[in-house]
Amino acid sequence: MKNSYKFFGNPDCICFPCHDAVDSERFNCLFCYCPLYHLGDQCGGNFEWTSKNIKCCTKCTIPHEADSYDFIVAELKKNSRRNVHSDKQESTG
Repeated sequence: MKNSYKFFGNPDCICFPCHDAVDSERFNCLFCYCPLYHLGDQCGGNFEWTSKNIKCCTKCTIPHEADSYDFIVAELKKNSRRNVHSDKQESTG
């Protein structure tokens, strides 16, 4: 998977690895900031809500697993379609 558009490793990063549960050889840094975070409880990841109602993703490794690219893209497409249908309903009243 090295040098693939679906994978980018950055072992020189000061935060690498930011999650210990993923093998450092297969640690994908492509989605350093998870593009699914904004989906709240619909992201499909292993997250928790803190006592201050902040989404905590420290136990989630989905964006950093070498083979998660297709899952993330599919979830983004699904969410995009949801928003398009929602926008159409709001504009038709």
